[in-house]
Amino acid sequence: MHDKYNPKNKVYIETYGCQMNFSDTEIVSAILSESGYSITDNPDTADVILLNTCSVRDNAERKIHERLIHLKRYKKKNKHLLLGIIGCMAERLRTKFLDEKQIVDFVVGPDEYRKVPQLIENANEGERGIAVKLSRVETYDDIVPLRTSGSFAWLSIMRGCDKFCSFCVVPYTRGRERSRSLESLLKEIERLRGDGFKEIMVLGQNVNSYKDLSSGTDFADLLAAAAKTAPGIRFRYMTSHPVDMSDKLIETMAEHDNVCKFIHLPVQSGSDRILKLMNRGYTVEHYLDRIKKIKELMPGCSISTDIIAGYPTETVEDHKATLDILSEVGYDGAFMFKYSPREHTKAYNQNDDVPDEEKTRRLNEIIELQHKISGKLNKAEIGKIHPVIVESMSKKSKLDWQGRTDTNKVVVFPAYHGIKEGDTVSVKIERSTSATLFGKVV
Repeated sequence: MHDKYNPKNKVYIETYGCQMNFSDTEIVSAILSESGYSITDNPDTADVILLNTCSVRDNAERKIHERLIHLKRYKKKNKHLLLGIIGCMAERLRTKFLDEKQIVDFVVGPDEYRKVPQLIENANEGERGIAVKLSRVETYDDIVPLRTSGSFAWLSIMRGCDKFCSFCVVPYTRGRERSRSLESLLKEIERLRGDGFKEIMVLGQNVNSYKDLSSGTDFADLLAAAAKTAPGIRFRYMTSHPVDMSDKLIETMAEHDNVCKFIHLPVQSGSDRILKLMNRGYTVEHYLDRIKKIKELMPGCSISTDIIAGYPTETVEDHKATLDILSEVGYDGAFMFKYSPREHTKAYNQNDDVPDEEKTRRLNEIIELQHKISGKLNKAEIGKIHPVIVESMSKKSKLDWQGRTDTNKVVVFPAYHGIKEGDTVSVKIERSTSATLFGKVV
């Protein structure tokens, strides 16, 4: 039996996966803080360790299983330590964690975060718990996320997804689509502006299908209202679906200077046959029409994408069609993955017939081509001057800062005296790689 619940218990949260998960960690942190817990960034001093997990790909889940092996030593060192699995894996694997991973004390899905303090309390009394019910209404819009940065904020506008792409587990782990009200979002944006935030990343599993049913507001309306409410804040958003990339949305982005000229538009495959099997709801022709419209109205707009290599029944011709679309669009960046079957999805029952070796070969071809395209586009930035919001110290050197351009390109520049996080500086680009721009403040 664990020690009695102590309101000063320290909780350490480790976050995996997409930006939605990082946003959820801020929500869980706020719920715990309200209940008297303190959030720590040191697992060694924690009384409770939470792993906020991702289920999108097999590799993401493997990381969690490996991490649990490492955490056994924490449990041995501190017999009172509690370990909880929260997020998408918690919903997907549910009781498996409690049955097979004896070190896990409780499991909480994405729609049950309000129950985390109670489950910790129960676990302190020796009761292992599970809360993974999906909701049709939970949006957490009454909770002010506990944000640790004073310059950059995630703003979650909706939860779940209704698209049911054949390969995707999200509708089964995060539930059906529901949007927050326009009123609650604008209030939060006002609060963020008052707190001095400089950039907001607007988040949703499929952000451009946002719909506030009470006011009839769509995503373009929300983006326009946000841009007007906080003219001094830069707005970005992720992730879009090509079916919902309307002319109205593209026109709204072009109209507002503080809406960043960057769009993440997953194509997944360049083959119409594969897109149909994936249940993506669009053709290559439709997708390229959206790209054409974006480039017409926002000539300097940066575009990134997602690609899946080796989807069931994918032929060499289908793969070549994907390489063709990479070349035609000229993406600034891409997230590229081998197909991995996910339980509950429609594709799980399809014959995963592309050998792993061939998936790897195709993926490497995609990566190599994208690397060349990104390198060429970044080289064209040399000599240009970009306004950059200072984000953090460079990951590779304490002598450099890093930030992002309006078009979402990472820029590294010397850490001159007096520059601090949140400042906007003008950086002249002097050199580049396929992933990063390097420059100096002018």
